[in-house]
Amino acid sequence: MNQHLVSIDHQKLIAGLDQFKNANILVIGDIIVDHFVYGSVSRISPEAPVPVVNVKTETLHLGGSANVLHNLYGLGARGTICGVIGTDFMGEQFLSLLEEVNSPTTGVFKSGDRPTTKKTRVIAQNQQIVRFDREQVLPLTDDTLKGMCDFLDKNIQEYHAVVVSDYNKGVICKPLMDHLRPLLKKHNIPMIVDPKPGHPEFFKGATIITPNSLETKMMSGMEITDSESLLTAASKLKQELESEAVLITRGEEGMALLTEDEQLFCIPTVAREVYDVTGAGDTVIATLAMGLAVGLSHKEAATLANYAAGIVVGKVGTATASKEEILEALQ
Repeated sequence: MNQHLVSIDHQKLIAGLDQFKNANILVIGDIIVDHFVYGSVSRISPEAPVPVVNVKTETLHLGGSANVLHNLYGLGARGTICGVIGTDFMGEQFLSLLEEVNSPTTGVFKSGDRPTTKKTRVIAQNQQIVRFDREQVLPLTDDTLKGMCDFLDKNIQEYHAVVVSDYNKGVICKPLMDHLRPLLKKHNIPMIVDPKPGHPEFFKGATIITPNSLETKMMSGMEITDSESLLTAASKLKQELESEAVLITRGEEGMALLTEDEQLFCIPTVAREVYDVTGAGDTVIATLAMGLAVGLSHKEAATLANYAAGIVVGKVGTATASKEEILEALQ
């Protein structure tokens, strides 16, 4: 079987990393505010067999597709988010978070028919105790869809790559993708997709897609039990979606990249310790997009993305990797 370990010149990766500052990337997808509640547990509630968390601190972070944006800025690139928030307090908080990273708000559209999606995670002793979500999954209104399409028409030429980050909250839809696809083809802009399995047809023509193992199984309809079935599933996705490449993220087994030459490249994980996988997929797709935007090959960009993911899973919460951390890992 055509399966190989990736062998990459690290000096080329370092040179690519240095060029990230020149990249300007558009992220389209579902906006989420990540709310973290940190505390400690010393007793069980007398009311029910649950831990009592003594809250110490609370933080808000850019989440969902906006965490992809946060990763772009963490590595020195520029970016814009195109998505939807509610006309509520959390929506205003989200705009404040964007301002903190000096990211434009011109692609953010307010809709009165849905709240701003918020995920609250309660963490104690470095472990997540519970998560609760405030969200409403709805199709885009006609006005919001028109606003997003108009934004794309006016601004698409500014970007070196487009990330489609689907969290299945209703923003990534057929009319929006049908509008985006010919724009990217016209201007020769790569489309990097983090898909959800329910509607793979939305992502036809992607430059590269980044499903995890479970998403690959669901999208291909195949059980993945060994290298042979992994290659077959990746080939099926690549062919059906007419994409240039497929990068499958496999947790502790690293990544598998299928390229145009139909060879499956295995990229072993570089994570030393895994504390929290929250947002690791966002880190992968952000780094991958920056790599492709500055001219790295699929293999080179995927290798950098693997290093970045190995760093963020060693942190608690919605984290990002810095250029300095990746350089240290490379060296």
